[in-house]
Amino acid sequence: MNKEVESLSKTLAWAVDSIAQCGPDDRKHIALAYWQAQELVANIPKDDDGDARPRILACFERSDACRAAKDIACVGWILTAIQERVNERNLPDWQKLRKVINKTLKMLPLSEPTVH
Repeated sequence: MNKEVESLSKTLAWAVDSIAQCGPDDRKHIALAYWQAQELVANIPKDDDGDARPRILACFERSDACRAAKDIACVGWILTAIQERVNERNLPDWQKLRKVINKTLKMLPLSEPTVH
């Protein structure tokens, strides 16, 4: 297995496990972070080669900050980072990873956040 795919798979397994073990309030918190991450990446252009590295790095930076603060929101940020990498469609078995991501997202209450 490609080392990058192996690393992504391990991180994705950690995210799935984190979501599976948390309660409804934490799942809402993760979902909110996921939406924040989605909004952030939508506003970051891909680099000159068309890859999502700037988006991925921004999500990892936020995820690392959340993790350092012991904030479960790190899971939402890391899911977006993985999703951005998989969406580049140039990894071996990227389709399998995408299926796992989509199933993982179904574990979250992902209705669009409302602005008050």
